[in-house]
Formats: sequence, structure tokens, C-alpha cells
Amino acid sequence: MSKQVKVTVNGKVVPAKSGTTLSDILNIDKPCGGHGTCGKCKVKVNGQETLACRYVIESDIEVETYESTELVSETGVTESGRMTDNLCFALDIGTTTLALALVSLDEKKVVRVLTATNPQRVFGADVITRIDYCRQNSVKELHDVLIDEINRMIAEMGAQADTIYVSANVTMLHTFWGVDCSSIGVAPYTPVFLERKESSAQRIRLRGVKKVISIPSIASFVGADIVAGLDFIGEPDDRKYNLLIDLGTNAEVVLYSNTSGVATAAAAGPCFEGANISCGMSATKGAIYAFQLSEGHASYKTIADEKPKGICGTGLIDVISELVNNGIIDETGYMEEDYTVFENVYLSREDVRQYQLAKSAVHSSILALMKTEGVGFEDIANMYISGGFSAKMNVINAVNSGLLPKELAHKMVGLNNSSLQGTVKYICEGGDIERFANMIKYVDLSSSSYFSELFMENMMF
Repeated sequence: MSKQVKVTVNGKVVPAKSGTTLSDILNIDKPCGGHGTCGKCKVKVNGQETLACRYVIESDIEVETYESTELVSETGVTESGRMTDNLCFALDIGTTTLALALVSLDEKKVVRVLTATNPQRVFGADVITRIDYCRQNSVKELHDVLIDEINRMIAEMGAQADTIYVSANVTMLHTFWGVDCSSIGVAPYTPVFLERKESSAQRIRLRGVKKVISIPSIASFVGADIVAGLDFIGEPDDRKYNLLIDLGTNAEVVLYSNTSGVATAAAAGPCFEGANISCGMSATKGAIYAFQLSEGHASYKTIADEKPKGICGTGLIDVISELVNNGIIDETGYMEEDYTVFENVYLSREDVRQYQLAKSAVHSSILALMKTEGVGFEDIANMYISGGFSAKMNVINAVNSGLLPKELAHKMVGLNNSSLQGTVKYICEGGDIERFANMIKYVDLSSSSYFSELFMENMMF
């Protein structure tokens, strides 16, 4: 029988019951969903280091957590508007980051932008672990923590608005609306809804706004965030194609013309968010985001110029590319021993393999969609890269490491958060955003023998 115990976290008493897992009462990341495999939820209990997700509370304990910081997220949205009477909110619910923009409808400009870490990260780093949590428990906790954080952000804006427009991937939209997302995680991976949804804000407990509208999606793993991004980019010229590649906890690839298009979800996993990398981390202070190795001398840059604590997505691309260029990693991905980047920050041989899987999935998806549409490199006008770190990504290193085709390097355009930018554009300019949801066809590459061949080839460096 459980009993009340006293858990003191960084000097503050938190009530708990015996038999509870420590991570359940801490606001702490569990990228692996609490399976004890990622090692990212380390804490000290009575002076001894342990994993919070594996520690079951039995008695009074003293807990010390390591420094937790908010993600450094660049939205690409410019704050140039003034506070007016006619306001609207644009919200992007990323798997990792939330971004909220206050828009003046009178000026058609953004007044203010706020970003925050998606609080659902405590349930897992990617959509699969959150779908799994929903299946084993319910959608309620995922919904509640998300709404609470959005309400906090709206309150911090210090303004009220009539409507909030929401874009997100399909899983995040389900949890936002409080809809069970379990069916997305098992074959045939069918969501409860893909269409545009509208409701009173009161129904889902949102404050500071009257009405909620979410943008439509394309398929289970190509959501409203991609639709908003496509609307932001717009259509290419006649007889030309655009590529949109969204690199986040998953990777979506869309190839489209002004009349049709195809999309797929590349099974890249959360590699670019650092979740399954030994010293990987999100884009927080102390993350190595740039790396160079010349004649045995290593140099790096970290977020906020702090002492290196780990490696984020752009840093991982750089480290891999530089080690390949210097012969430390061979063309098969073999590395004799773990490579130390700085003191306790290192790249392991398993990390290299994780990157190979991710980069091959993205690269192969691009080529497979091109074949599906009968498109050559010369037919592609622009390759847009979206994601929190896209503007800081070293294109040369992305190509050298095999993430992107070299033939498209000179056509790359970084977008930062195209989902939020697209939602803001839709609010300000209107238009038929649903045309992208209707004209893009989802292609499942998992059963394609051509994709399988490409995948094996692109594993090589």
C-alpha cells in the first residue's frame, strides 16, 4: 500500500507517494519515453547519480537535478507590428518546441513571438513514444500539460484575441484537441481526423481567446505544419518543382509543382534533436552547434558561448562531416574508437550508425520522390530546409555527410519555422491553404524496392 513521502527537489519539497517513479513528479526530459535507454534524465538521489525514469520512490529522498534550460529556437518571424484592437494568435505546436505569435490584423504584422519547450517532452522525445504513452495511459495528460503551457504563453503575451490558428503534425494536433492518437501508431496508421477543425476555445480549456481553428493535414505523418510551410513557400514557376524538407524529431519530404505533388515521411528518428545520440542535446545553452577539424586541431562554437555540454543537430552534422573528411570515419561509417570533441563530450561509433540511418532516410526519400514524379535535378527550382536549426546548418557539411544531394546544394534555402511563418501568412493574407492538403499525395516508401536499394547505397559516406 502506498504512503505519503517527502521528496525534496533542489531544496523544494514536492509531495509524492511511495511506488511512484521519480520522473513522474519531475519536469524532466525522457527522450526514450522512460525506458532507461537514453540516459538523458540523470539526477542525483541522496548524492548518488541515477536515472529518474527508473528510480521508484520508497521513502523520503533528496533530489538534485542538473541544469534545465529552454530551447533556443529561431522562428524566422519578424516582430514589426504594434498592439492594436484587432488581434489574432498563430500557434505552431512542434514536437520539441512551441511557438506563439501575436498578429495585428489591422497592420497585417506580427507584434510579438514567444517560444517554449513542448512540455510533452517528459513523455518522450518523438511522436512514437507519445503515441505509445497515449495507448498505455490516455491522451488526457498529454492534452492537459500542453494546454496549460499554451495558456501560460497567451497570458505572457498580455493580450486577448478572437481566434487562434494552430498548425502542428498530426499527432500533436490530436493531443491538442484531446483526441486519442493511438491509432496513428499501429497499422494501418489511421488518424481520427486530418481535416480542418474549428471549435470554441472554452471547450478545450484555452484562455485569452474565443475561437480555435486548426489547419488541415495531408496524411498521418505529414501534417498541418507541412501544409502551412507549403503555403508560406508558395507554388513554383510552371514546369518547375520545389522541395520542402522539414528536419525535426522526424523528417518530412515534399516534392511539388503548381498543380500536384508527392510527400513522404522519412524515418529519420529524433537524431537531429540529439535524442538518440550519446552526447546529443537540444539547442540549449552549451550545445555545440558548429565544429571544424583542421590538421588535427578542433574548434567549435556553442550556443550562448558557454562551456560545451553536448552536441545539437547542426553540430552533429559538422562533426560527422569533419571526421569523414579527415579519415577518422571511413566510407562505411567505421570508426576505430569513440571521438572526443571536448572533455566528456564525445561521438560514439553507435552515434555514427544512428546518423547514417537518419541521413540515408532523408537522402533516399528525396531521390525516390523524384523518381516517382519523373523529375530530374534540373527541374527543381529550390530546396527548402525547414526546422529550428535550418538557418545555421552548414550546407557543405550536410552534403559531405550525405544528408542532402550535392546536385541541390546551391538551391538550398533555410526557412527556420516554416509552419509558424505559414500560419502567420495565412492569417494576414488569407487564400486557399487547403489546396495543398488536397493536391499533395502521400507516398509510402516502406514497401518500395527502389527506396530500399537507395537506402543501402546512401548509408555510405
